[in-house]
Amino acid sequence: MPPDFSSPAEFVKYALAFLRRRAPIILMTGFLSLVLAALYLVTATPTFTATAQLIVDAKAPSSDTASVTTAVESQIAILRSDGVARATIEKLGLADDREFSAGALHRLSQTTSRLLGWSRPETGGNITRDAVEAFARKLTVKRAGLTYIVDLAFNSVDPDRAAEILGTVVETYVTTQMDAKYKWGLQNEKWVKDRVNELSNQAATAKRAVTEYNGARNGVAAPAGIASSQSKDELRELEATADAAARTYDNFLRMLRYMDAMQQQSAPVFETRLLTGVSHPYTASSPNARLVIAIAILGGALLGIGIGLLRDWSDRARAPARWSAGTASGGGTAVLQGPKGSSGRPHFDGSFKVDKGHAYKEANPDL
Repeated sequence: MPPDFSSPAEFVKYALAFLRRRAPIILMTGFLSLVLAALYLVTATPTFTATAQLIVDAKAPSSDTASVTTAVESQIAILRSDGVARATIEKLGLADDREFSAGALHRLSQTTSRLLGWSRPETGGNITRDAVEAFARKLTVKRAGLTYIVDLAFNSVDPDRAAEILGTVVETYVTTQMDAKYKWGLQNEKWVKDRVNELSNQAATAKRAVTEYNGARNGVAAPAGIASSQSKDELRELEATADAAARTYDNFLRMLRYMDAMQQQSAPVFETRLLTGVSHPYTASSPNARLVIAIAILGGALLGIGIGLLRDWSDRARAPARWSAGTASGGGTAVLQGPKGSSGRPHFDGSFKVDKGHAYKEANPDL
C-alpha cells in the first residue's frame, strides 16, 4: 500500500514518481490492449441498424395520461408480438436464413438432446420458433419519452436486409391493425343491423296484430257482458305489447345515436401511422471503433497501474527482510525498521534512504 501523505504535494510527487518508474508496464499493457482491440475490430462481424418511427394519433383530448400510456404501450406490445414476427418471417422466408437460425452452441445442444432421447426430432415448427427468437433479439421497439412516438430499430449484418425487414414489420403491423379494425367494424355493424331488424319486426308484428284484431271486430256486433270485457282486455293487451315493442325499438335507436356521438366526441380512438420512413443504414452501428479503442486504452492503462501498484507493494514487503538478512550475515547489530525510524524514511519511488548516522551504517562501514 502507498504510504500516508501529509499534503497533496507529496501525493503528486509520489504519483509522478510511480508513473516514471512503472511507465514501461503501463505502456506495455496499453499496447497489448490496443492490439487485442484491433484484432476484435478486424474479426468482428459488422452490424447495421435500420430505424423508423411510428406515431399513435389520439382523436381525443390527452388529459387522461394513464389511458394514453396504456394505449401506446399496447401498440408496442403488438409490434413485439409473435404474430407480427411470424408474419414477417413467413413473408420474407427468414426461417431459411442462416442469420435467423439457431447458433452453433444451440444446435449442438439440440443434437445432443435428440441423440439422448431428451427431445423430439427437429421439425418446421422448431425452425420457425428459433427464427422468431432470433428475430425478437434483433428488433427493438420503445417509446420516445412521454410522446406518442414509437421508435423502431432492426439489426442485421446486411444493411439492405435490415431496411427490408423493418419495412415489412411496419407494413405487417399497419395491415394487421387495419384488418382487425375492419373485421371489428363488420361484426359490430352486423350485430347492430340484426338487432335493429329484430326489434323493428317485433314492433311491426305487434302493431299488425292490433290492426288485424280491430279489422276482425269491425262489422261484428259488440258482445255483451263477459264476452265484451274479454274482448276489451285482449285489445288492451295487444295495444300494450305494440306500444312496448315500439318504445324498445325507439330507445335502441336513440341509444345507438348517443353512443356514436359520445364515441366521436370523447372516446379515445387511436390510429397509428408512419411518421418517418425506414432509414437505410450506410455505416455499421457495431462494433463502434472509437468506443472499442477508448475502452482498450483506458483498460490497458488501468491494468498497467494495477500491476505497478502490486509490484510496489511486493517490493516494499520484501525489502525489510532482505536488509535484515544482510545485517545478520555481515555481523551488524542493528536492523532497519522501515519508515517508522526517524533516520530511515521512504522515497516516493518505493526505495529507502538510510541517514549517515544510522546504527546500520555505523555497524557496516563498508556501505
